Amino acid sequence: MNATADSPNAIDVRGLTKSFNGRKVVDDFSMQVRRGLIYGFLGPNGSGKTTTIRMLCGLLTPDAGEGTCIGLDLRRDAALIKRQVGYMTQKFSLYEDLSIQENLEFIAHVYEVPDRRRRVAETLESLGLTGRRAQPAGSLSGGWKQRLALAACLIHDPKLLLLDEPTAGVDPKARRDFWDHLHHLAAGGMTVLVSTHYMDEAERCHALAYIAYGKLVTRGTSEEIVREAGLSIYAVTGPNLAEVADRLRGAAGVELVIPFGSALHLGGIDRAAVAAAVAPLAARPDTHVAPIPTALEHVFIRLMDQASDNFATP
Repeated sequence: MNATADSPNAIDVRGLTKSFNGRKVVDDFSMQVRRGLIYGFLGPNGSGKTTTIRMLCGLLTPDAGEGTCIGLDLRRDAALIKRQVGYMTQKFSLYEDLSIQENLEFIAHVYEVPDRRRRVAETLESLGLTGRRAQPAGSLSGGWKQRLALAACLIHDPKLLLLDEPTAGVDPKARRDFWDHLHHLAAGGMTVLVSTHYMDEAERCHALAYIAYGKLVTRGTSEEIVREAGLSIYAVTGPNLAEVADRLRGAAGVELVIPFGSALHLGGIDRAAVAAAVAPLAARPDTHVAPIPTALEHVFIRLMDQASDNFATP
């Protein structure tokens, strides 16, 4: 590939494949992410998201495939890529016995950041950590650890952020604050690839890719993915919804049956078959049935149900 640092894509990879113990964890995967986007990376656990991210940041070498990350060749320039991206792992990996400031000073030293004192102070301020700079990292709550981990990713002014389920286990306010900061970074030109299981976070991304057990299933904006799925969804409210759900699972044309609070959502791509399945319910005086717009969560639940686990025992 002849992509350069002037390419419009921060990530441009094709045919990435990686196997462990004879099993393909990532299978012929391709992805293009334009600079300045927040790109969501979704899929069930064990689908190869973390392995893909580690190949993108130079920590793993693909068995096959090629591409560029921030204009650098994935294979030839892996060492350079490591120094120019920020990678936030699922597990908090900073030193818990060091303070917030000491952790950032250490990371800045590792990356040979010039004028480290000024850069650490700026990073503390930008993430709202200045008032807690002397607090040991191990005493922080999940949300504050998340902020510190992001600060460590940003200390060397990377060109790309790779975030692997960064908001798992933190409260809703911390998640909202985190995403507000991501959008602020993207507005300044930062490219962000973020894996997540939260549908509200997926909808805050500029574009999405869904991977199921190593293979790319769909990609596009949330609106494009919902539209291309072609699902017909109904909401059912009334008594005995658990019995209704059991009866409808496996009915002709009904591909998903999902409890949503006090309602039951069901649907499929065969509109006529779904309508026929819910017609007897609509005739009941104590049951209300109505078509509703397809949500991103409906699409991804269906994709997950259809995916074939490549690690399952035959």
